[in-house]
Amino acid sequence: MSGTAPEVWISAADGDLIRADAIVILRLDKTGRLTVQLRDEAKVSVTLLEGSSGGGHPPADFHRRLIRMISEVTDSGSAQLISARYADGGWRWISEPL
Repeated sequence: MSGTAPEVWISAADGDLIRADAIVILRLDKTGRLTVQLRDEAKVSVTLLEGSSGGGHPPADFHRRLIRMISEVTDSGSAQLISARYADGGWRWISEPL
């Protein structure tokens, strides 16, 4: 994050935390698996969501919803953690202060 903007972290499927500003590509495949490619020379990919193994299939725009959530919490003024949750028959992104 630049200068005074708060840090935004995203919880990966394996429990690791990824800084939102390290993400350069989001991929949501047909199985519902959401992966991100990180900004580095090795082009490391990290799985954020395993897809249908954790419940129902996430919506087709789930990766876009993550981008929207990152933008919203960046404006909050405090460090935030974003994670995917399956509840009440659907997937959603939630945020909480760190």
